[in-house]
Amino acid sequence: MKLFNNLLFRVFIAILIGIVVGLYAPLWLNRAFVTFNKLFGSFLGFSIPLIIMGLVMPAIAELGKNAGKLLLVTVIIAYSFTIFSGFSTYFVGSALFPAVIGEQTLNSPTQETIERSLNPFFTINIPPILDVMSALVLAFMIGIGLSLKSNSTLGNVLKDFKDIITLVIGKVIIPLLPLYIMSIFSEIAYGGKVVSVINVFFKVIGIIFLMHIALLILQFVLAGLISGKNPIKSLLTMMPAYATALGTQSSAATIPVTLRQVVKMGVPERIASFVVPLCATIHLSGSTMKITACAMALLLMEGQIIEFESFSGLIMMLGIMMIAAPGVPGGAIMAALGLLQSMLGFDTQQQALMIALYIAMDSFGTACNVTGDGAVSLIVNKINKLYKKE
Repeated sequence: MKLFNNLLFRVFIAILIGIVVGLYAPLWLNRAFVTFNKLFGSFLGFSIPLIIMGLVMPAIAELGKNAGKLLLVTVIIAYSFTIFSGFSTYFVGSALFPAVIGEQTLNSPTQETIERSLNPFFTINIPPILDVMSALVLAFMIGIGLSLKSNSTLGNVLKDFKDIITLVIGKVIIPLLPLYIMSIFSEIAYGGKVVSVINVFFKVIGIIFLMHIALLILQFVLAGLISGKNPIKSLLTMMPAYATALGTQSSAATIPVTLRQVVKMGVPERIASFVVPLCATIHLSGSTMKITACAMALLLMEGQIIEFESFSGLIMMLGIMMIAAPGVPGGAIMAALGLLQSMLGFDTQQQALMIALYIAMDSFGTACNVTGDGAVSLIVNKINKLYKKE
């Protein structure tokens, strides 16, 4: 039963069923699937601004209340690691993805099939109460304002709002995602585009896996140069945390193991107890890498150009938005959907494919995040020692 509770397994089964339905099921069943697709997509579009406000406002407010040198240092290092991950992914992806994806685009059906389209039985338009950028600006404005106040009534209201939004994500959106992804793949298969999509999926997943291993090595080499610790030994010490994150798919659930391994690397427990829980929230190098790479791949599949200007803005905003990601599998991609929609123009199909690609690698991204927390801890500990000497 535990296997069926795993989101990755459910998404994998949903993709398979969606392909079978799209290729072999009667028209009425495919139309039923596309009807659900449009309804859920409309609900998702309505929810995105609320998700941004419900997660970003309290995250910024809570971060500001713990102001201090150590907090500032940790935030800067975690943000720098996250931004480096995004930009390095962009440059590697720019070099590799065009050759890997080639002519396999969503706009070009395979030779064996003729592209067909499906119409839903009916649609319901649910317009969002705010557009994405308005929600984002409002979230920053209120979050920063609340960080300067203490015991605010609005702050308590926002905590309840965050709980509601997290509940909607965990109890409504995430459980329905497999069915949504199933409907997307049934439409893709019905239209004769499934072969190109699956081929690109496997290639992109393989490249991102190798990239996240390279990223961890670079992070620990840098941490080793600053702290004087052996980077290979430190990285191997963090492997139990890496393995735990593969199973839990949650940085928060892995905190006890991460904390234990960071202390084993020689970081004082006082520093580790501060840095590790904080980094579980603000350091998401692996998640940023996945989102950046998947977005590039999907744009190339649409025959679009991956412009540096668009992605540089996206990467820098992802470094902030990832702070708001809830501690549930797939939470990071839910927090990022608004940016993908507003900054890259992703439609509902692209968003659904992003979710499928992201969840397929969720374990590896989480493992990259928590293992990198060890490198951040080594650097923060060294800087803290330098502060004490002054």
